[in-house]
Amino acid sequence: MAGRLAGKVAIVTGAGSSGPGWGNGKATAVLFAREGATVFAVDINAAAAAETAAIITGEGGTAVAHRTDVASHAEVRAMVAACVERFGRIDVLHNNVGIAVVGGAVDLSEEDWDRVERVNQKSVFLVCKHVLPVMERQGAGSIINTASIAGIRWTGIDYISYYATKGAVGMMTKAIALAHAAKGVRCNSILPGLMDTPMIRHGLPAAYADGDIEAMIEKRHRQCPTGRMGDAWDVANAALFLASDESRYVTAHELVVDGGLTARCA
Repeated sequence: MAGRLAGKVAIVTGAGSSGPGWGNGKATAVLFAREGATVFAVDINAAAAAETAAIITGEGGTAVAHRTDVASHAEVRAMVAACVERFGRIDVLHNNVGIAVVGGAVDLSEEDWDRVERVNQKSVFLVCKHVLPVMERQGAGSIINTASIAGIRWTGIDYISYYATKGAVGMMTKAIALAHAAKGVRCNSILPGLMDTPMIRHGLPAAYADGDIEAMIEKRHRQCPTGRMGDAWDVANAALFLASDESRYVTAHELVVDGGLTARCA
C-alpha cells in the first residue's frame, strides 16, 4: 500500500458491481483500500458489497460491507451512524450510486422519472446530509460525487431523467463545496464519459444497437477520440486524487474523465 489515504476512513456507496467485472464504486473502494484507507463499502445489494469487502480484506486491507438503500432517509442515517460507531470518523465520502433509464420527455413514465431521481439525485442529498455534520466536527473531509458528462452534454441517447439528475448532482456538488468550504470540507464531482462497466449492459443496448451488446460496445469505442472507452479504474484513479491530500486546494471542481470526448465539437 502506497499510503496516499493512510489513516482515513472512506464511505463508498455503490461499492458493489451491478454485474461481473469492475464497476466504478467497486474499483474505487479497492483502490482506496490499497492506498491505506479503511473502507465502509455500501450497496443495496448486500452480496455485492460483501464481495468488494472480501477482495479488500483478502489483500490485507480493512473493509466492512453494509447493505443500505441510499435513497432511504432512515437507512442512510443508520448507515452513517454505524460507520462512525465502528471507526470513529469519516474522512472521505464517495457517492457513486446511479442508474439510467432510456426515455425522453414524452415517452418516459412518471414512475421511471421518480425512480431515477430517487437513486441518482436524492441519494446524494441524503448521504451528504448525514455525513457533512461529521466532517464539520472533524474540521476536514472530502466528498466526491459521481456525475457524468451527460450532466453537461447531449450524448446521443434519449434518457432525459439521466441528463437531469446528473446535471443536478453537478450543481449540488458546487453548492455543498461553497457552503462548507470554510469548515474544512471539500466537495468535487467526477464526470465520466463513455465507460466500459457492467452498468452499460443493463438498459443501454436497446438504445444503441437493437439489443446487441457487442455492437453497442464497438459503437461506443468508436465515439471516443482515444478509440476506446475508459473503464472503472480511470474513474477510481480520479477519485483517489480527489480523496487524497494532494487535492487539498481543489473544491467545487468538475473533473471530466472522458478521453477528450466533450472537447470535440462533433
